[in-house]
Order: sequence, then C-alpha cells, then structure tokens
Amino acid sequence: MINNNLVSKKNIGLEKGLIYKKAFGSLLGVAFGDAMGMPTSLMSPDEISKIFPERITKLLPAPKGHFIHDGLRAGEITDDTQQTLLLADLFIEEKKFSRQGVAKKLLEWAKNLDAFKSMLLGPSSLRALKMIDEGVPLEVTGRLGDTNGAAMKIAPVGIAHPGDYHAVVNDVAEICVPTHNTNIAIAGASAVACAVASGMVNNDLDGLIKAFYFGANEGMKLGNQWYGASIQKRTELALKIVRSGKNEKEIWQDLYDYVGAGVAISESVPTSLALVVYYNGNPLKTAEAAANIGGDCDTVGAIAGAMAGAYSGFEIFPPQIIEQLSLVNNVDFNLYARKMTDTIFE
Repeated sequence: MINNNLVSKKNIGLEKGLIYKKAFGSLLGVAFGDAMGMPTSLMSPDEISKIFPERITKLLPAPKGHFIHDGLRAGEITDDTQQTLLLADLFIEEKKFSRQGVAKKLLEWAKNLDAFKSMLLGPSSLRALKMIDEGVPLEVTGRLGDTNGAAMKIAPVGIAHPGDYHAVVNDVAEICVPTHNTNIAIAGASAVACAVASGMVNNDLDGLIKAFYFGANEGMKLGNQWYGASIQKRTELALKIVRSGKNEKEIWQDLYDYVGAGVAISESVPTSLALVVYYNGNPLKTAEAAANIGGDCDTVGAIAGAMAGAYSGFEIFPPQIIEQLSLVNNVDFNLYARKMTDTIFE
C-alpha cells in the first residue's frame, strides 16, 4: 500500500507512528470542519451574520428550523463525515476500495437513515443511489454526478496511500463510479485526496498544493467527460485571492463571490484548498472560516479539514474537541485512525 520510497523497513516503526498521527488528524479535520459548518450550511454570508452576528468560533447546535439540520446538537456530524467513515470501514474490511463495495456501503447507509425521504443526500448521490437500488449497472448510475459529494468523503484514500499520488487517483476514480463518475468530480476528489496523501508524509504547503494540482489534472482524464469549470484554474484564482493582502473578511467575501462555496465541486474544492493555504494548514482556523464563509459550509469545512488535518496531525486539536466529537457522535476517531494505519502496514 505504501510507496517503498517513503518507508524503509529500518524506520517503519517511527513512520507508522507518524502515519497514525496524520490519519487521526485528517479524520478529526473532516469531523470538526463538518460539525463547525453544520449550523450555517447552505446559508448566505448575510444570513449567517444575522443569525450569528459575533461569527461562529466554536461548535454550536443547528439553529431552530434549519431546513436540513434542524435538531442537530453542537458537535454533531453530517453526511460528509458519515460517508468518510463508510470509506474508512471499507478499507479496513477489504483492504481496498472497490466500486461494488462503495455502492453497497452507501446504499445500506442511505436506507438505514431513510435518506431517500429527507434532504440528507446531495443531488448526485440521491439520483445515483436510487438507480443503484433499482438495479441499474454501476457504470451508468454515476455518469452525471458532478457535485462535491465526491470530494467530501475522499480523505480515506489519501490516508491509505501516503505520498503515492498515482494510487490515489486510481482509487478515487474507482470510488466515484457509482455516484460521481464524471471527469470534473474525479478531478476535484483526486485533488483533495492527493493533498491529503501529501500531508500524510510532508509538512510542506507548496508540496501539498503541487499534489492537489496533480490530482486535479490527472483526474480530469478519467470518467465520463462532462462540463464544468477547471479545478486548477479556479484554484489559481482562489490562491490569488488569499494572497492579495486583504483582510480576512474581505478574503472570505472574495472567495464566496468569485470562486464560490456551493455544492458545485469546482467551487467548494478550490475554496477549501485556499482556506488551508491562507491559515497555513491549521484545521481549527480553516473550520472556523468555513463555518462563516457561506454556501455549503459543512462540506467546505470537511474538505478543508481533511487536508489541513493530515498536514498538521491530530495533536493540534484540543483534547476537549476530540472528546466532544467522539461523545456526541458515538464515534471513536482514534480507533478508526489506528485501524486504518494497521491496514496500511499489513
């Protein structure tokens, strides 16, 4: 599973410890970013400032009457993290990512949550999973999927292949077949997963950006050829914005206005990477920004958190946040990280 150039038998014990720390950080980054952005998900910046005039700086419950997340508690995760953990489960159980395994996991999860009758699923996943449930071949079900559901759950692929970007892109393409089998979706998801894979073995933001671009460009060659703005071009614009010298709120607004933070993968993925770069790979700060920027806040938070968490490792997260995320959601993120790490080194 691991690129032999990265891990020698001589220092495999030390490297295994590092991989665990990074894996734990990435999974926590997904969950924290998701939970931070949950209360403001699909709100405009103006709506957010009216409901939360002091800006969001900590985990909060969903505001009463939220049309998707009404009733969710402070620290509660959404489909972004839930689907991420499904892929982690698949890797731990099968030691690989297969389109059949992904389809089975997603369909079981959706049925258990009665997701077909709620607004829990994104548009691409909802359409595809209904077709899968009807017995439509997987090669058909995801051919129109072009939204950010491909990227929000993809962190486990980067975790599974530290520094091995070709393996990452191959697995991303396989995972995307059932629900998001378009070049634009594979490009966005590959960009994120390659950035995670870079963060697993490096503490170099420039290297992380290069890995992100590699994934974006290689991913565009795969899947059903579909329309959509270039992930790389949008990201170049997003990076210009965060390097403009403007103040934080102006940068948030410019990202929202010029790049976007919506469900389109060519909006949310470039903006997520830009936040990671602006906050120097700090997953706590990227999550706070995602919660306040507007748009698909929980998904931007999860995507940015996946990359920043891998880059920084789990030790940047205060113990009380780790405990809250684990208790509220009844999820042992530490155990997930350990099991994934053990599977990588088998």
